[in-house]
Amino acid sequence: MKGVNAMLEPGMMVRHPAAPDWGLGQVQSRIGYRITVNFENAGKVVVNGLEVELEPIFEQDS
Repeated sequence: MKGVNAMLEPGMMVRHPAAPDWGLGQVQSRIGYRITVNFENAGKVVVNGLEVELEPIFEQDS
């Protein structure tokens, strides 16, 4: 795995680029290419990091 997904760690906030309606998600774990994220509006989702590059959110809007 390369790109941004390779640096994701538990606790980091992300968005799924193809599913903006899922809202913000918090990374729960990253094991190999499988990234488990708990999204505000979609619940827990396991993302295939080889197919989807999640967008990290470094600052949240007030």
